[in-house]
Amino acid sequence: MFGRSKSGPTTSPEETVVDADARHTQGKGRPTPTRKEAEAAAKARNKPARSRKEQAQRQRAARAEQTRKMRDGMKSGDERYLLARDKGPVRRFTRDFVDVRFSFAEVVIPLMLISLIVPNLVVPVFAVLLVDLVILRMRLRKQLKQRFPDESYKGTTFYAITRAMQLRFLRLPKTARRIGEPLPEHYR
Repeated sequence: MFGRSKSGPTTSPEETVVDADARHTQGKGRPTPTRKEAEAAAKARNKPARSRKEQAQRQRAARAEQTRKMRDGMKSGDERYLLARDKGPVRRFTRDFVDVRFSFAEVVIPLMLISLIVPNLVVPVFAVLLVDLVILRMRLRKQLKQRFPDESYKGTTFYAITRAMQLRFLRLPKTARRIGEPLPEHYR
């Protein structure tokens, strides 16, 4: 009654072996440890440290792992690992708004190095930088009022200016959008 139907498709033993090999190569890429190996590994992890030196090494390793995890999360823009200044939809929009726009502020640092050789270049560079940052602020405020009418914009100008002044490859969280890329309509 509950047995297999004999009229179903049959497979040869060679096909079964090939399918089993195909399933084995997918997934985690390593064999599942035996129960004995898993228990030994768990026992080694839970084993108390014998000395203060060994305990300190374990704590350092745990801290290093946690720090690496937080740094990777911050770089990728994971909301859980961001600093308080970077959290929320308004700040995410501000980051994206600055990142999709070419800003003269990005080239100021290299121009400052050139201005050490050509001192007459300092005043025009700062004048253009100031105009660029004022335009950035005006456009950002306009977009924020359209997209987030009920939110507070406190600190967004400073946040946008400091992000715009950083070289693109040094920004944290990393830039998620390319220059000229259209922004999504909703950030909630």
